[in-house]
Amino acid sequence: MNPTPERSVDPRLLAALSTENASTRLQAALTAGTHPDPALLAPLLARCAVEPDFYVRDMLTWALTRLPAAQTVPALLAELESGPAQARSQALHTLSKIGDPATWSTITPELLRDPDDEVARSAWRAAVVLVPDAERRALAAELAGQLARGGRDVQRSLSRALAALGDLIEPVLATAKTSPDPAVRAHALVTEQLLRDPDAAFDIDAAKRIAALDGAPC
Repeated sequence: MNPTPERSVDPRLLAALSTENASTRLQAALTAGTHPDPALLAPLLARCAVEPDFYVRDMLTWALTRLPAAQTVPALLAELESGPAQARSQALHTLSKIGDPATWSTITPELLRDPDDEVARSAWRAAVVLVPDAERRALAAELAGQLARGGRDVQRSLSRALAALGDLIEPVLATAKTSPDPAVRAHALVTEQLLRDPDAAFDIDAAKRIAALDGAPC
């Protein structure tokens, strides 16, 4: 009996995934997700590593979640170990969408502290989705250790990740508000505001003014 021949990917779809036109790439990613085929796993991962358009990347992630997790998850974990920064960031984002609790152990402190801000932001978001209940306090402490990191967008991502952990972050925020670093105090203050009101504006500038006054000599 002859073995079943391995299926090949439509070359037109592969070409569309890498064309210069972002709308065409978006449609190709939609097609890949609408008609999921495990043969597309490698091409989709490869495109994730280099795709410049946010909306196309998001569609690529959706297409990957449509493939069998038993094949997709190991491939994503391999990206975390060897891929460039964007590949790692996208792999983390996709793992958070798949939501397999078994992948929690791959969200290492090294990823949470990755020097590339986009990788770290993806790791924070994945961590709060995948963390088991018993590890939530430890994760809160780990994330709080990075208060004041980066610019406004990075700090907002960290605050949202912390706020997603709920009231258990209150002790680490209380400690951070006593930090000798006014930037840490400010970030803790604005994170506390988001915890109380998830729809509140991320007003880090106002928090910095308050933190500066709190630390001013009497």
